[in-house]
Amino acid sequence: MASDSTAVSHTTRPTRRLPLQWVGIAPFAAFALLFLILPTMKIVVGAFQTPDGSFTLEHSGRSRPPFSPPTGSRSRSACLLLLGCLIGFGMATAVILGGLPLWIRGPLLTFSGVASNVAGVPLAFAFLATLGPMGLVTVFLRTQIGIDLRSLGFNLLSFWGLTLTYLFFQIPLMVLIITPAIDGLKREWKEAASILGATNLQYWRMVAFPILLPSILGTLALLFANAFGAVATAIALTGSSLNIVPILLFAQIRGDVLGNPHLGYALAFGMIVVTGVANAIYIWLRARSERWLK
Repeated sequence: MASDSTAVSHTTRPTRRLPLQWVGIAPFAAFALLFLILPTMKIVVGAFQTPDGSFTLEHSGRSRPPFSPPTGSRSRSACLLLLGCLIGFGMATAVILGGLPLWIRGPLLTFSGVASNVAGVPLAFAFLATLGPMGLVTVFLRTQIGIDLRSLGFNLLSFWGLTLTYLFFQIPLMVLIITPAIDGLKREWKEAASILGATNLQYWRMVAFPILLPSILGTLALLFANAFGAVATAIALTGSSLNIVPILLFAQIRGDVLGNPHLGYALAFGMIVVTGVANAIYIWLRARSERWLK
């Protein structure tokens, strides 16, 4: 009996060890904590603080986002939504269903994957070198053809110039996201509609478009979040001449004489809310679309 009790007393409980598969994501978890979660929490807390650390709602009341962003941000986002969606959808449909040669699809998707990630100073410099006041195309049109873009009212350092620059990565992003949804349209659906006497327009209006609608709306939400939050390209191209949220945020935080970091935190918090809601809508609509296309 004594030996049995001794054996029982010396029995050790199995120790809990962290599974090795968690070690692989440890660098990502540390990166997300240091550069995403903690800065976001600082922004959220700072949006409701005064310089001495007390609680206030003043900055949230002075900052117009998330429910009423400046007119420049609203107009730019709306133009980018409509133009990016229409042009990108037309390009994807033409390549997949329009009877174009198959070899065009590969280069188009490759270019879209690269162009959708090009932004910031390189993109601004590329457009300035092409369509700026002394850009290659601007000078060529003025000297060789006699068309002066300035006299026609075009200015790259303006609202429409910034919109044109943003379309460089908005259209490819639309192509990349909507292509799988268009691929999911089954040939049997169109054949069944034709057998029942539907025209091509009726097929798109009553079958294809309702199926693609969740994907299109979700892509619109994602394009809006992408355009609303982009800052580097706008600042590099136009400086502080446009009244859009990212430029206002940059001006408040960078430490100018009239800068107010806590008001900048409130603006950033509004942008987090707007982009978060837009991305949530995209995820929800994308899930609905995938259920239809399965």
